[in-house]
Amino acid sequence: MSAVKFTLDGREVEAREGESLLQAAQRHGVDIPHLCYEDGLRADGNCRACVVEIAGERTLAPSCCRAPKAGMQVQAQSARAVAAQKMVLELLAADMPDETVRADSELGDWARRMKVGAPRFPRRAQPEADASHPAIAVRLDACIQCTRCLRACREIQVNDVIGYAKRGEIVFDFNDPMGASSCVGCGECVAACPTGALLPKEAAAAEKSVDSLCPYCGVGCQVTYRVRGDAIVGVDGRDGPANHGRLCVKGRYGYDYPHHPQRLTRPLIRKPGSAKSVDNTLADFRAASWEEALDFAAGGLKRILARDGKQALAGFGSAKGSNEEAYLFQKLVRTGFGTNNVGHCTRMCHASSVAALLEGLGSGAVSNPVADVQHADVIVVIGANPTVNHPVAATWMKNAVERGATLIVMDPRQTELARHATHALQFRPDSDVALLNAIAHVIVTEGLVNEAFIAARTEGYEAFRTNVLAATPEAMSPVCGIDAGTIRAVARTYAKARAAMIFWGMGVSQHTHGTDNVRCLIALALMTGQIGRPGTGLHPLRGQNNVQGASDAGLIPIALP
Repeated sequence: MSAVKFTLDGREVEAREGESLLQAAQRHGVDIPHLCYEDGLRADGNCRACVVEIAGERTLAPSCCRAPKAGMQVQAQSARAVAAQKMVLELLAADMPDETVRADSELGDWARRMKVGAPRFPRRAQPEADASHPAIAVRLDACIQCTRCLRACREIQVNDVIGYAKRGEIVFDFNDPMGASSCVGCGECVAACPTGALLPKEAAAAEKSVDSLCPYCGVGCQVTYRVRGDAIVGVDGRDGPANHGRLCVKGRYGYDYPHHPQRLTRPLIRKPGSAKSVDNTLADFRAASWEEALDFAAGGLKRILARDGKQALAGFGSAKGSNEEAYLFQKLVRTGFGTNNVGHCTRMCHASSVAALLEGLGSGAVSNPVADVQHADVIVVIGANPTVNHPVAATWMKNAVERGATLIVMDPRQTELARHATHALQFRPDSDVALLNAIAHVIVTEGLVNEAFIAARTEGYEAFRTNVLAATPEAMSPVCGIDAGTIRAVARTYAKARAAMIFWGMGVSQHTHGTDNVRCLIALALMTGQIGRPGTGLHPLRGQNNVQGASDAGLIPIALP
């Protein structure tokens, strides 16, 4: 449907393709109350706060789920529409708890903006509060059955924990307490709730906001910290390219560690005579000023350098620091110590991936972001458990499956993501190369290679082809434990895909043959041309939030900044 022109409150406006009346009105500066609608969620039209009057129609229409038509005459601010909007808000407010459960309640905000006074209706009997979850407080006495939490759980996170039961009652799993349910604590329902029926268990008013980056895994979610005094009191997801507002339980609720009692907040120097052991206690150390501690550390490094030479020193940096910090640290080691003995976590977790990617593609970086799965019709995940280790990345994969993409999971374990997969290959541990070569064999022998891509963009294909001819699915099946028919089906699905992406984790890389594992994955992408386009490519799932930046800044021994 192309853009259409219609009349809104007496003036002609234009709605873009796919817009609802509510969305078009918002874009043209007309505020219509709404509670069950939220950007990114399916419009259900069940709260009826957004009703508008349409010429020629007997009843008022929910604007969130009505599409405008050419010439349609809509009144969002007519006396009839406004009276209905205010009545809905008043009825919903009548059931709210006496005390405020959420300072930024959308229901309260709309009631104030629409000048809705104290409700005239009696309050219905309400359920008891549920405090069973460690991070989320459940106050269903403030629930208006808008189902935003349900849709956020199902449509965004695809966790299927929240449901509807009885006569419009929100339940968790089989009407379990939230803390006893299968809830993973991502907090997407809390972010979606417009009233405070679901809210952080330790909510506190913030004095300021600070934009930052989630300090946990390698997805790279952008966050906003809500700060009161010198403490973080809440976290919100920002619209970053990796997360688009989404967060997981760690990113949303794992912010108490800055004030953990075991965290060091000042430099310590070991007391003379205290033994060095793994059982160090604070009693073995004394507090020092930064000046004394830095002089002490520098003096010790200088003594080792003078006595044993520059190769006796090394530096291990952090992939959780900024690019600038990584650059300065490697500069200290290279120019101060005079050695290339510098590294960070990628030397262990994805060293084999980096080596293979540099060898095969010339770059050790991912080819495209996780969210690019929205353009893929086949997704391969091998040696990774994204729902646990990269939860927000897993949501994009599950969203793609919900839209019709085919998911192929290869892992010796039965991971949670496997329940969304068309093919879940539980191969024998340590048989990755056998399985991947058998897939390559099928692609070669059934004529599924991308000859034009191979001729224009690769080298060494003939030697590779000769090598995999012996790796028939029938020969490799006893080795990897996957039947030959399944191997052939997976190979055809991947090779024939319009766009296919491969993700892998440390289940692939942390092997004595980890580099060979990644070489096989690179070969699959190159021989089928599944790289260099939206929805295609190779993505090693990194463990920390700035692995690539730290490496690019020179925090590895084999590369300068």
